[in-house]
Amino acid sequence: MKVTRSELRERIMTILYQINIYRKDKIDYTVEDVILENDKEGNDFVKTIVYGSIEKEKYLDEIINKYLSDWTVKRLGNIDQAIFRMSAYELMFTDTPHVVAINEGIELSKKFSDEKVTKMLNAVLDEILNKEALNE
Repeated sequence: MKVTRSELRERIMTILYQINIYRKDKIDYTVEDVILENDKEGNDFVKTIVYGSIEKEKYLDEIINKYLSDWTVKRLGNIDQAIFRMSAYELMFTDTPHVVAINEGIELSKKFSDEKVTKMLNAVLDEILNKEALNE
């Protein structure tokens, strides 16, 4: 059975969430092991978004923080951090249509977070799209 992109994004979120926890708890890990644990097929889309989000994490956090009012990425929960970073990365650095990247992030947030975070995510991604992604 073919895995949908939405399902792959959920895997990406889980991988980034786990890595965030491992870092905070100072647990040894390799990105490749965490990917394989959550994505047995070794999907290229998963690898691209995970490695890209990690590689550009500092930059992504700066951009996200710019549009979070009275808040920072680090204050968000681990799941929310994963969703914000992967959505911003996909929006800015992939060929995924903008509306799809935003909508997929929002759907993940609706499923795994609360309404307040989902509204913040929507606003931040809209700002990133209009002030960052479209200006590249």
